[in-house]
Amino acid sequence: MTAIHATALVDPRAELAPSASVGPYAVIGAGVVIGEGSSVGAHCVIEGPTTIGRDNRIHSHAALGGAPQDMKYRGEPTALVIGDRNTIFQFCTFSRGTVQDAGTTRVGDDNWIMAYVHLAHDVQLGSRTVLANGATLAGHVHVGDWAIVGGLSGVHQFCHVGAHAMIGFQSHVSQDVPPFMMATGHPLAVHGYNAEGLRRRGYSRERIALVKQMHRLLYREGLTLERARAAIAAQAGTVEGGDADVQTLLDFLAASTRGIVR
Repeated sequence: MTAIHATALVDPRAELAPSASVGPYAVIGAGVVIGEGSSVGAHCVIEGPTTIGRDNRIHSHAALGGAPQDMKYRGEPTALVIGDRNTIFQFCTFSRGTVQDAGTTRVGDDNWIMAYVHLAHDVQLGSRTVLANGATLAGHVHVGDWAIVGGLSGVHQFCHVGAHAMIGFQSHVSQDVPPFMMATGHPLAVHGYNAEGLRRRGYSRERIALVKQMHRLLYREGLTLERARAAIAAQAGTVEGGDADVQTLLDFLAASTRGIVR
Protein backbone atom coordinates (compact mmCIF):
# COMPACT_ATOMS: atom_id res chain seq x y z
CA MET A 1 0.00 0.00 0.00
CA THR A 2 1.04 3.63 -0.55
CA ALA A 3 2.87 5.02 2.51
CA ILE A 4 0.69 7.94 3.59
CA HIS A 5 1.36 9.51 6.98
CA ALA A 6 -1.62 9.52 9.30
CA THR A 7 -1.68 13.33 9.42
CA ALA A 8 -1.63 13.82 5.64
CA LEU A 9 -4.80 14.78 3.81
CA VAL A 10 -5.24 13.00 0.49
CA ASP A 11 -8.33 13.66 -1.61
CA PRO A 12 -10.02 10.41 -2.66
CA ARG A 13 -9.92 11.65 -6.26
CA ALA A 14 -6.10 11.72 -6.23
CA GLU A 15 -4.22 8.77 -7.73
CA LEU A 16 -1.10 7.60 -5.93
CA ALA A 17 1.06 4.69 -7.10
CA PRO A 18 1.56 1.86 -4.57
CA SER A 19 5.21 2.77 -4.00
CA ALA A 20 4.63 6.51 -3.61
CA SER A 21 4.87 8.11 -0.17
CA VAL A 22 3.37 11.21 1.46
CA GLY A 23 4.83 12.84 4.58
CA PRO A 24 3.24 14.41 7.66
CA TYR A 25 0.68 17.19 7.22
CA ALA A 26 0.93 17.18 3.42
CA VAL A 27 -2.19 18.00 1.41
CA ILE A 28 -2.81 16.20 -1.89
CA GLY A 29 -5.77 17.53 -3.85
CA ALA A 30 -8.20 16.14 -6.38
CA GLY A 31 -6.77 15.49 -9.82
CA VAL A 32 -3.24 14.85 -8.56
CA VAL A 33 -1.45 11.79 -9.98
CA ILE A 34 1.80 10.65 -8.34
CA GLY A 35 3.90 7.93 -9.95
CA GLU A 36 5.86 4.98 -8.65
CA GLY A 37 8.63 5.67 -6.17
CA SER A 38 7.93 9.37 -5.79
CA SER A 39 7.96 10.91 -2.31
CA VAL A 40 6.21 14.04 -1.06
CA GLY A 41 7.69 15.66 2.05
CA ALA A 42 6.06 17.10 5.13
CA HIS A 43 3.72 20.07 4.79
CA CYS A 44 3.69 20.03 0.98
CA VAL A 45 0.56 21.18 -0.83
CA ILE A 46 -0.09 19.72 -4.29
CA GLU A 47 -3.19 20.84 -6.18
CA GLY A 48 -4.58 19.33 -9.34
CA PRO A 49 -4.66 18.82 -12.17
CA THR A 50 -1.03 17.86 -11.55
CA THR A 51 0.78 14.78 -12.84
CA ILE A 52 4.05 13.73 -11.19
CA GLY A 53 6.09 10.92 -12.71
CA ARG A 54 8.37 8.28 -11.21
CA ASP A 55 11.06 8.55 -8.52
CA ASN A 56 10.72 12.25 -7.79
CA ARG A 57 11.88 13.62 -4.44
CA ILE A 58 9.77 16.56 -3.29
CA HIS A 59 11.05 18.05 -0.06
CA SER A 60 9.01 19.76 2.64
CA HIS A 61 6.78 22.81 2.21
CA ALA A 62 6.69 22.81 -1.59
CA ALA A 63 3.48 24.19 -3.15
CA LEU A 64 2.89 22.66 -6.57
CA GLY A 65 0.01 22.94 -9.02
CA GLY A 66 -1.55 26.10 -7.67
CA ALA A 67 -3.57 28.48 -9.82
CA PRO A 68 -1.48 30.65 -12.16
CA GLN A 69 -0.56 34.07 -10.84
CA ASP A 70 -2.13 35.69 -13.86
CA MET A 71 -4.94 38.22 -13.49
CA LYS A 72 -6.53 36.94 -16.70
CA TYR A 73 -7.05 33.49 -15.18
CA ARG A 74 -10.73 32.66 -14.74
CA GLY A 75 -10.54 29.12 -13.42
CA GLU A 76 -10.02 27.39 -16.77
CA PRO A 77 -8.83 23.76 -16.55
CA THR A 78 -5.04 23.88 -16.89
CA ALA A 79 -2.29 21.60 -15.63
CA LEU A 80 1.16 21.02 -14.21
CA VAL A 81 3.15 18.04 -15.51
CA ILE A 82 6.37 16.90 -13.82
CA GLY A 83 8.50 14.13 -15.33
CA ASP A 84 10.72 11.55 -13.65
CA ARG A 85 13.61 11.59 -11.16
CA ASN A 86 13.43 15.28 -10.32
CA THR A 87 14.66 16.62 -6.99
CA ILE A 88 12.57 19.55 -5.76
CA PHE A 89 13.76 21.19 -2.57
CA GLN A 90 11.99 23.15 0.15
CA PHE A 91 9.47 25.93 -0.46
CA CYS A 92 9.40 25.66 -4.25
CA THR A 93 6.26 26.95 -5.99
CA PHE A 94 5.14 25.72 -9.42
CA SER A 95 1.97 27.14 -11.02
CA ARG A 96 -0.34 25.51 -13.55
CA GLY A 97 -0.57 26.85 -17.10
CA THR A 98 -2.98 29.24 -18.76
CA VAL A 99 -5.23 28.98 -21.79
CA GLN A 100 -3.35 31.91 -23.37
CA ASP A 101 -0.43 29.50 -23.90
CA ALA A 102 -0.05 25.72 -23.94
CA GLY A 103 -2.24 25.37 -20.86
CA THR A 104 0.41 23.23 -19.16
CA THR A 105 3.45 24.11 -17.09
CA ARG A 106 5.92 21.33 -17.81
CA VAL A 107 9.02 20.03 -16.02
CA GLY A 108 11.20 17.41 -17.73
CA ASP A 109 13.33 14.69 -16.14
CA ASP A 110 16.36 14.59 -13.81
CA ASN A 111 16.23 18.25 -12.80
CA TRP A 112 17.86 19.59 -9.63
CA ILE A 113 15.60 22.38 -8.37
CA MET A 114 16.81 24.03 -5.20
CA ALA A 115 14.92 25.83 -2.43
CA TYR A 116 12.51 28.72 -3.08
CA VAL A 117 12.51 28.32 -6.86
CA HIS A 118 9.39 29.64 -8.59
CA LEU A 119 8.11 28.32 -11.92
CA ALA A 120 5.29 30.54 -13.14
CA HIS A 121 2.48 29.60 -15.50
CA ASP A 122 3.35 27.90 -18.79
CA VAL A 123 7.05 27.53 -18.02
CA GLN A 124 8.62 24.77 -20.11
CA LEU A 125 11.63 23.40 -18.23
CA GLY A 126 13.79 20.83 -20.01
CA SER A 127 15.73 17.95 -18.49
CA ARG A 128 18.92 17.78 -16.40
CA THR A 129 18.79 21.46 -15.53
CA VAL A 130 19.97 23.07 -12.29
CA LEU A 131 17.97 25.93 -10.79
CA ALA A 132 19.77 27.35 -7.75
CA ASN A 133 18.13 28.77 -4.63
CA GLY A 134 15.64 31.54 -5.29
CA ALA A 135 15.73 31.39 -9.08
CA THR A 136 12.49 32.76 -10.51
CA LEU A 137 11.12 31.92 -13.96
CA ALA A 138 8.27 34.20 -15.02
CA GLY A 139 5.34 33.14 -17.17
CA HIS A 140 5.95 31.45 -20.54
CA VAL A 141 9.71 31.07 -19.99
CA HIS A 142 11.44 28.16 -21.77
CA VAL A 143 14.66 26.62 -20.44
CA GLY A 144 16.58 24.05 -22.49
CA ASP A 145 18.20 20.81 -21.38
CA TRP A 146 21.31 21.00 -19.17
CA ALA A 147 20.91 24.74 -18.55
CA ILE A 148 21.89 26.27 -15.19
CA VAL A 149 20.17 29.29 -13.63
CA GLY A 150 22.07 30.85 -10.73
CA GLY A 151 20.67 31.70 -7.35
CA LEU A 152 18.39 34.73 -6.93
CA SER A 153 18.25 35.23 -10.70
CA GLY A 154 15.07 36.32 -12.45
CA VAL A 155 14.03 35.42 -15.99
CA HIS A 156 11.54 37.81 -17.61
CA GLN A 157 8.33 36.44 -19.08
CA PHE A 158 8.55 34.91 -22.57
CA CYS A 159 12.36 34.70 -22.45
CA HIS A 160 14.13 31.54 -23.60
CA VAL A 161 17.33 30.11 -22.14
CA GLY A 162 19.07 27.70 -24.50
CA ALA A 163 20.41 24.23 -23.87
CA HIS A 164 23.72 24.08 -21.97
CA ALA A 165 23.55 27.81 -21.17
CA MET A 166 24.57 29.10 -17.75
CA ILE A 167 23.09 32.12 -15.97
CA GLY A 168 25.20 33.60 -13.19
CA PHE A 169 24.18 34.54 -9.65
CA GLN A 170 21.68 37.38 -9.21
CA SER A 171 21.26 37.99 -12.93
CA HIS A 172 18.36 39.80 -14.57
CA VAL A 173 17.45 37.97 -17.79
CA SER A 174 15.29 40.13 -20.05
CA GLN A 175 16.37 38.74 -23.45
CA ASP A 176 17.00 35.26 -24.80
CA VAL A 177 20.26 33.55 -23.84
CA PRO A 178 21.53 31.34 -26.68
CA PRO A 179 22.61 27.73 -26.16
CA PHE A 180 26.09 27.10 -24.70
CA MET A 181 26.60 30.69 -23.55
CA MET A 182 27.48 31.98 -20.08
CA ALA A 183 25.66 35.15 -19.11
CA THR A 184 25.61 37.19 -15.92
CA GLY A 185 25.07 40.66 -14.53
CA HIS A 186 22.56 43.49 -14.55
CA PRO A 187 22.37 44.49 -17.32
CA LEU A 188 22.93 40.97 -18.54
CA ALA A 189 25.89 40.25 -20.81
CA VAL A 190 27.47 37.13 -22.29
CA HIS A 191 30.94 36.55 -20.85
CA GLY A 192 31.95 33.30 -22.52
CA TYR A 193 30.71 29.82 -23.31
CA ASN A 194 30.06 26.89 -20.97
CA ALA A 195 33.24 24.90 -21.67
CA GLU A 196 33.39 23.20 -18.27
CA GLY A 197 29.78 22.06 -18.49
CA LEU A 198 30.37 20.60 -21.94
CA ARG A 199 33.48 18.76 -20.74
CA ARG A 200 31.52 17.22 -17.89
CA ARG A 201 28.93 16.01 -20.39
CA GLY A 202 31.51 14.21 -22.50
CA TYR A 203 31.94 16.67 -25.34
CA SER A 204 35.14 16.09 -27.29
CA ARG A 205 37.82 18.78 -27.48
CA GLU A 206 36.90 19.32 -31.12
CA ARG A 207 33.23 19.90 -30.35
CA ILE A 208 34.12 22.30 -27.54
CA ALA A 209 36.42 24.15 -29.94
CA LEU A 210 33.51 24.40 -32.37
CA VAL A 211 31.31 25.94 -29.67
CA LYS A 212 34.14 28.37 -28.90
CA GLN A 213 34.24 29.35 -32.56
CA MET A 214 30.46 29.87 -32.68
CA HIS A 215 30.71 32.04 -29.57
CA ARG A 216 33.44 34.08 -31.25
CA LEU A 217 31.39 34.57 -34.41
CA LEU A 218 28.31 35.64 -32.45
CA TYR A 219 29.98 37.85 -29.85
CA ARG A 220 33.57 38.77 -30.71
CA GLU A 221 33.75 39.51 -34.43
CA GLY A 222 31.47 42.52 -34.58
CA LEU A 223 29.19 40.82 -37.09
CA THR A 224 25.55 41.63 -37.58
CA LEU A 225 23.26 38.89 -36.38
CA GLU A 226 22.44 37.93 -39.97
CA ARG A 227 26.11 37.60 -40.91
CA ALA A 228 26.90 35.75 -37.68
CA ARG A 229 24.17 33.22 -38.42
CA ALA A 230 25.58 32.64 -41.90
CA ALA A 231 29.10 32.19 -40.52
CA ILE A 232 27.84 29.75 -37.89
CA ALA A 233 25.95 27.77 -40.54
CA ALA A 234 29.22 27.46 -42.47
CA GLN A 235 30.70 25.52 -39.53
CA ALA A 236 28.50 22.52 -40.35
CA GLY A 237 30.49 19.50 -41.44
CA THR A 238 33.75 20.68 -39.88
CA VAL A 239 33.71 18.60 -36.67
CA GLU A 240 32.52 15.05 -36.06
CA GLY A 241 29.29 15.22 -34.07
CA GLY A 242 29.25 19.01 -34.25
CA ASP A 243 26.44 19.47 -36.75
CA ALA A 244 23.87 18.98 -33.99
CA ASP A 245 25.49 21.79 -31.99
CA VAL A 246 25.45 24.12 -35.00
CA GLN A 247 21.80 23.33 -35.65
CA THR A 248 20.87 23.79 -31.99
CA LEU A 249 22.28 27.31 -32.03
CA LEU A 250 20.83 28.21 -35.43
CA ASP A 251 17.36 26.98 -34.52
CA PHE A 252 17.43 29.00 -31.31
CA LEU A 253 18.50 32.18 -33.09
CA ALA A 254 15.82 31.74 -35.75
CA ALA A 255 13.09 31.23 -33.15
CA SER A 256 14.03 34.12 -30.84
CA THR A 257 11.28 36.71 -30.51
CA ARG A 258 12.69 38.87 -27.71
CA GLY A 259 16.14 39.20 -29.25
CA ILE A 260 19.26 37.63 -27.84
CA VAL A 261 21.62 39.00 -25.23
CA ARG A 262 24.56 40.55 -27.12
